[in-house]
Amino acid sequence: MSLKLVTAILAYFLVHIVVGAAASDDVGFIFQGFQSSNLSLDGLATVTNNGLLRITNTTKFRTGHAFYPNPINFKSTHNSSAFSFSTQFVFAIVPEVSRVNGPGIAFVIAPTRNLTEVGFSQFLGLVDGNTDGNQTNHVFAVELDTFQHQEVEDINANHVGIDVNSVKSIVSSPASYHANNNNSFDNLTLSSGQRMQLWVEYDGADRRINVTLAPIAAAKPHTPLLSLTYDLSPILKQTMYVGFSAASSPLDMGTSQFVLGWSFRVNGVAQALDLSRLPKLPRFGPKKVSKFFTVGLPLICILLSLTLTSGVAYYLRRKWKYAEVLEEWELAYGPHRFKYKDLYVATKGFTEKLLLGEGGFGRVYKGILTTNKVEVAVKKVSHHASQGMKEFVAEIVSIGRLSHRNLVPLLGYCRRKGELLLVYEFMSKGSLDSFLFKQPKRTLNWSERFRVIRGVASGLLYLHEEWEQVVIHRDVKASNVLLDDELNGRLGDFGLARLYDHGTLPQTTHVAGSLGYLAPEYSRTGKATTSTDVYAFGAFLLEVACGRRPIETRAEPEENIILVDWVFSCWKAGNILQAVDQKLGTEYVKEEAEMVLKLGLLCSHSQPKIRPSMRQVLLYLDGSVALPDLSPLAMGISAFGLGSAQPAGFEDIPSSFATFTDQYFLHSVADSILSGGR
Repeated sequence: MSLKLVTAILAYFLVHIVVGAAASDDVGFIFQGFQSSNLSLDGLATVTNNGLLRITNTTKFRTGHAFYPNPINFKSTHNSSAFSFSTQFVFAIVPEVSRVNGPGIAFVIAPTRNLTEVGFSQFLGLVDGNTDGNQTNHVFAVELDTFQHQEVEDINANHVGIDVNSVKSIVSSPASYHANNNNSFDNLTLSSGQRMQLWVEYDGADRRINVTLAPIAAAKPHTPLLSLTYDLSPILKQTMYVGFSAASSPLDMGTSQFVLGWSFRVNGVAQALDLSRLPKLPRFGPKKVSKFFTVGLPLICILLSLTLTSGVAYYLRRKWKYAEVLEEWELAYGPHRFKYKDLYVATKGFTEKLLLGEGGFGRVYKGILTTNKVEVAVKKVSHHASQGMKEFVAEIVSIGRLSHRNLVPLLGYCRRKGELLLVYEFMSKGSLDSFLFKQPKRTLNWSERFRVIRGVASGLLYLHEEWEQVVIHRDVKASNVLLDDELNGRLGDFGLARLYDHGTLPQTTHVAGSLGYLAPEYSRTGKATTSTDVYAFGAFLLEVACGRRPIETRAEPEENIILVDWVFSCWKAGNILQAVDQKLGTEYVKEEAEMVLKLGLLCSHSQPKIRPSMRQVLLYLDGSVALPDLSPLAMGISAFGLGSAQPAGFEDIPSSFATFTDQYFLHSVADSILSGGR
């Protein structure tokens, strides 16, 4: 073999070894940001400080190009088929003016890095009007176009297209992506300023080009946006350059095209980008005000204002709700004064469910004090501020010091606006009248009734004679007698009570009490005495023994029944036991029943001097002293008092005792009674 031939063969193989080495060095690359990329840049293209590749900016009529610096072999020889290749990149098209589209961007494979400098945005910096469509261009591009140019037959102002030697796309489609779990494509806006991903893949064997678009957060879709069968072998030369191209707008619509990351590979799949390592986009346009200041802070201020207003309203409402009347002189009664709030809570806001009863002087509620869990009965009585309130409260507080087994303890009081609230110890069995008149679950037998009568009499004796002051109850009746767990009678409700010192005369006051229990002289003089309490006790004796109220009204006034008149008529007829409560049948002690009925008549006498004292009453009840003969008194007993004015509404009620007895019998019998132990 000649030396020339050997030299030629060695030169041939050396060239192919060098070319092959160059090709093997450039088979692939990846950029997670471009800070040390050494890209070939021209025009407006630049790399920002944080590693963003910016292709163009707001300058008009300019282009920008960014290429990988080294040529890449796309063929083994000039006439061979083009190799397969793939690329992935993340881009963002950011308009300066919201909702105004600017130029797009193109991924390009070109034979040279020196593309046109003519800045017509419709040509994306790839070609100019003179060279567009020339077969000698050898340019392959995938355009991300945000303008609709009629000259190049763009389908809309937001599309992706495959270009060969021209910006007039061979195939194009509106920007969208096919999510892997959907059956259709979802639209994307290229110039939204949001980051997006694009994959361009060419299969050299099948001669197929696939272009796939997706938002940054989505995985690569299985279905590409564009798929075109096209042989790139005539287009691609043996060595080519890959990169990006764009042109700025001739209008003042500043738009910036950014590439955040890029990978490329020949004869293989481009390496996937690590999205977490990509640089961040800068802020464009007017400074974005934090939602905290535009939404959060005003909302917080509104909420604070509403909270403050609600708090003040709540405070004022509670203050008004629990407002009390408290004067300086009441400070001395601190231990006996309850807070309205405590009583409100104890009765659950004075709910109807805890209402024990009501009458002419107020309503009574059950409650449980939260401080010591004591059960109480709270009576609400209307009152009006007056000079006598101080004295009245003083009496209430004094009564709170009473202590007797047959009295309901008055624990204290509270004043609020137009109400006076009296707080008593709660009696579990309720009031006596509920057992007598209100269809009770069971009827009190005679021994229970007699024990209640004696207990109330003992309590009245304590009030009249045994305490440090004389206490006039002024409202003795069955509804104010409460029963404890053992059915012992306890006199309660001291809201009308009055006090005066022993040995002094009672003062005139307004008449208060219940119709049927008011002594005749009390209605005339306005002076409440122990004798007026005895009169009311007489009515109480009759209603307990008879199971009837002191006055029973009927539809016709002439049919009204006065209990004391009726009992007296039974006595006069010689059968006083006929008045005993029929619910008892014959189950009662006749001697005790007869004595109680006659004692009721005696206590109901119209003349105060004829009525016994409570000490005498107890002697009669205990059997220590026999009752006097009532015959001489027959003409002197009356429900309303002989010759006294009838209470309003009862003028026509007939009385069996309408005549006066002569003074002789009146005084002689009075003397005989008064000598019996006063």
